[in-house]
Amino acid sequence: MMRDLASRLVPVQIFGPATLDADNTPSALDLAGCNSAVILLSVGAGGITFTSTNKVEFKLTHSEDNVTYDAVTTDDVQGVTVASGGIIRSLTAAKAAADTAPTEVGYVGGRRYLKLLADFGGTHATGTPMSAVLVKGNSVYKP
Repeated sequence: MMRDLASRLVPVQIFGPATLDADNTPSALDLAGCNSAVILLSVGAGGITFTSTNKVEFKLTHSEDNVTYDAVTTDDVQGVTVASGGIIRSLTAAKAAADTAPTEVGYVGGRRYLKLLADFGGTHATGTPMSAVLVKGNSVYKP
């Protein structure tokens, strides 16, 4: 027996696929009406050689009111350990190849809004291809 998954998921493009060389402008991602969420983050081969100075840090924040955002902690997510400031992934070393599978970050924090920032530090003369998608699931509204 086949199960209908398509009508229970709502994918939302966060950014990309694009070649970025500077911070994205994060939009509010509204989780209203859904009881689960996962972020899929994909990164291509590094446009530069990443270092502790020339880096990209992906920072996840959440909010109850879409006004005041706080950095997530490890207790708010599944699949990654969060560094200070809500960093869910850092590119700080040479990256010669594209990800073979996206980084999956399950959100379990319970707040209504999320924002994901690709925070570029240092000099990025050449961009790095990347994309991020939020998949909202378990909708309270039935198809």
